[in-house]
Amino acid sequence: MERTAEYVVFDLETTGLSPDRDAIVEIGAMRVRNGAVQAQEVFQTLVKPQDAAGQTMSIPWYTQKVHGISDRMVMDAPTLPEVLPAFLEFVGSAPVVAHNVAFDSGFVRAGAARHGLLWRPVRELCTVQLSRRAFPREKGHKLDAVAARLGLTFEEGGRHRSLGDVRVTAEAFLRLMERLELAARS
Repeated sequence: MERTAEYVVFDLETTGLSPDRDAIVEIGAMRVRNGAVQAQEVFQTLVKPQDAAGQTMSIPWYTQKVHGISDRMVMDAPTLPEVLPAFLEFVGSAPVVAHNVAFDSGFVRAGAARHGLLWRPVRELCTVQLSRRAFPREKGHKLDAVAARLGLTFEEGGRHRSLGDVRVTAEAFLRLMERLELAARS
């Protein structure tokens, strides 16, 4: 893996855990280029959740407790078919990075398929997996634990909101890559 390459770090907030039954309620992404987070190159939007038939879904109370996104907040937000093409364009041909990339990518893949689009990034990198390699003796690899281990903090109100998680994931990605590169040289 090359730190000098370009990556897009992304995160989703959803109505639940199943890409087949649940929906995306927020998308956040940020570009990393030449080993630096490009804070001005950001994609962020709330999304009005819809089921597979295109009907508006309510956000369950238990997921609202996690990310703080309410039905009222997404009432006037664009729907996934309205925002997904712009997100795919933002990603372009860059490899993608996410904390538990299988989860986030699974939702994008399912949403893209539902709307006749294709999500097939050239490469998917997972900061959970990088953390396990960098810290093999540690048990916890959730984003909070990785952030604490690397001395990263979430901006106020930033945890479990896509852009707050993206900022920490992007910094964690760079630090984990550096740590793994140093270990490989030793």
